[in-house]
Amino acid sequence: MKQLLPLVFLFLAFQVHAQINIHVVDQQTGNSLKNVRVKAGNSPIVNSNSEGKITLDFTESTEIIFALEGYETLSRNFEPGDHEVHLTPISINLASVTVSAFESERPLLEQSSAIAIVTERDFNRFNETSIVNSFNTKPGIRIEERAPASYRVSIRGSSLRAPFGVRNVKVYWNDVPFTAPDGTTPLNLLDLSNIRAAEIIKGPSGSIYGAGNGGVVDLRSQAEPQGGKISTDLMTGSFGLSRYRLALNQPIGNGGIEASYVRQKSDGYREQSAMDRKVFQLGGLFKASEAQEIRTQLLISDLNYQIPGGLNADQVAEDPTQARPGSVEQNSSIAQQSVYASLGHLYHFSNATSNNTTLYLTTTDFENPFNLDYKKELSYGYGGRTKFTINTQLGGKDLRLIAGAEYQTSRTEAQNFGNRGGVADTIRFADKLKASQGFLFQQAEWQGSKELLITLGLSENFSSFEIDRQIDASGGPIGLQKRTFDPILVPRLAFNYRINESSSLYSSISSGFSPPTIDEVRTNEGSLNLDLEAEKGLNSELGYRLGKDRLNVDATVFYFQLKQTITTYTNEQGVVLFRNAGATDQKGIELALDYTLIQNSDSFFSNLQIGTAFTGHYFKFKDYQNNDNDYSGNDLTGVPPNNLITRLDLRTKPGIYLNFTHQFTDEIPLNDSNTVYQDAYNLVNLRFGWAKWLGTSWELEVFGGVDNLLNESYSLGNDLNPFGGRYYQPAPTSNWYGGIKAAFNY
Repeated sequence: MKQLLPLVFLFLAFQVHAQINIHVVDQQTGNSLKNVRVKAGNSPIVNSNSEGKITLDFTESTEIIFALEGYETLSRNFEPGDHEVHLTPISINLASVTVSAFESERPLLEQSSAIAIVTERDFNRFNETSIVNSFNTKPGIRIEERAPASYRVSIRGSSLRAPFGVRNVKVYWNDVPFTAPDGTTPLNLLDLSNIRAAEIIKGPSGSIYGAGNGGVVDLRSQAEPQGGKISTDLMTGSFGLSRYRLALNQPIGNGGIEASYVRQKSDGYREQSAMDRKVFQLGGLFKASEAQEIRTQLLISDLNYQIPGGLNADQVAEDPTQARPGSVEQNSSIAQQSVYASLGHLYHFSNATSNNTTLYLTTTDFENPFNLDYKKELSYGYGGRTKFTINTQLGGKDLRLIAGAEYQTSRTEAQNFGNRGGVADTIRFADKLKASQGFLFQQAEWQGSKELLITLGLSENFSSFEIDRQIDASGGPIGLQKRTFDPILVPRLAFNYRINESSSLYSSISSGFSPPTIDEVRTNEGSLNLDLEAEKGLNSELGYRLGKDRLNVDATVFYFQLKQTITTYTNEQGVVLFRNAGATDQKGIELALDYTLIQNSDSFFSNLQIGTAFTGHYFKFKDYQNNDNDYSGNDLTGVPPNNLITRLDLRTKPGIYLNFTHQFTDEIPLNDSNTVYQDAYNLVNLRFGWAKWLGTSWELEVFGGVDNLLNESYSLGNDLNPFGGRYYQPAPTSNWYGGIKAAFNY
């Protein structure tokens, strides 16, 4: 018996040590957090007690997930023993948030560029039908929606050459180049549920991302698996709006899969503005070992939306809901079915060296009956991106080296027909199109001192396109025509100076370029403008960031000089054409300020945040003469000089919340001569609801809201320099929405 006693004590001691004891506290206040939902391995969800403590019986390292309303979800591995876990309040603090801009994961305070972050919290402040409202709360960014699902993205005025679609901005989705090699981006194929977060780099970023003077939009939907979940959303609203979503998150080993299906429909505010979009997404994340990770994505999107067209001032005054004459009869619309598939691989050769590679395939079937013609396109493309990261030292200081490459190519069978009552008629011309672009990039980040980080980047860019005309009913020449742009070197030099733990200064000088897209060279009436030159720009900026306690400040001033600026004009038939317009001077200031007034999970008003975002874009034509007209010194077309956003977000302990947003947009010049302006307007949006966990497994939210609460008359996406004065695309008047969300966690 005496011999057994030591074994018994040893067994009991092992059992005590085998437990994982955790104390959960608020990162800012140090207060204990009760009722934190804790998911460990395959065990059921349990809650922390009134002292913020929990004990779990595990004998080995285990991944544990912590979730509490008002706090960021945390997922980490824990060994048996005693631990203290700090949960971060959901309000973003610039001193703690990490971003991956310029392929370098660093805290935002160490980044040396103007970056805006959009999170699910931003998306959930609005109706969740599009990215427009959430992105537009960030300084320097303006997304226009001329009709449901018809987007234009403007980062520092970059939509000047985009009469429709998204151009001059590079977009990535889960490491996949979502911008096609011809320079266009089908952003409307994505539902908002396909985006969890976005990082927007403002200004030329070609040293790492290639063509595009506007900037980069990096969209993410994948996240670390955080337990099993089945969820669904239902929503309805004005103008025939309906939306439903069904999703599944299923952990598998050290990874998991995500699947979702979303359908959104609306009749639209205007005649001929209905929309119907169906999106299926399947993603996988698999950790083959501690050294490597495999990611997969499949996106299938079926989009149909009508195009009401622009109106002149008299037509808007008569009836802003009417379509442009002829749009209904010709069924002006777009039908687009696309498939994206990607495979990504992350491999750590050592703690200091890694490689991240993503390959993708895509195919698209596109039809566009328009007032003047009928376009059909069938295309496929492929490409990939790879980067190597090496962490080493130079002169006893940390040095991070990044090198990689990106390549894309696409082939398109494009046919343009006459349009007879919405049906394709006699063929007018047909082309085989090929677009290719690629670049090599290198970047060095040297920690010259504890405070100073120096970044030097450089890319070598190559792009070309081919137009092989097969048919020209007008008797014009047929055959192959090519345009290869000279290789372009794009450098960037940047500095970040860390003033203290909560603030920093940064500055950068970067160049950029943007070749014309095929749609700008090959226009709808059949002409080819092969002489159109690439835009080239030089950007200088200086910024300051502060992230202290509950206050965030992010301020930037910049000066961007653009040469060979591409602008639009419209001929007598209403066809949009393009031309190089000399040079522009673009000076600006962007300021974001956020303050958390209340952050206390135990009080009735558990969270109250206010914020403001100011954009001052003072852009001028520097040297622009069109025939006998000299527009030098005029305001840049389509850019409001001042924009001010004010936000208020309130959450209560019972789960009731309120989101209020006010947006002031200054008057906008609509033609190069600055003789026509859209009036300034004030837009007010409101969302309210109740969201709560029921027990440890169920999440429930009931919500409603009103957009354009003041019933303002405005145009969200004007036509620039149009023929016949058709400047205006009237946006919806005051409208409501409401819905319910439910999720079961297992």
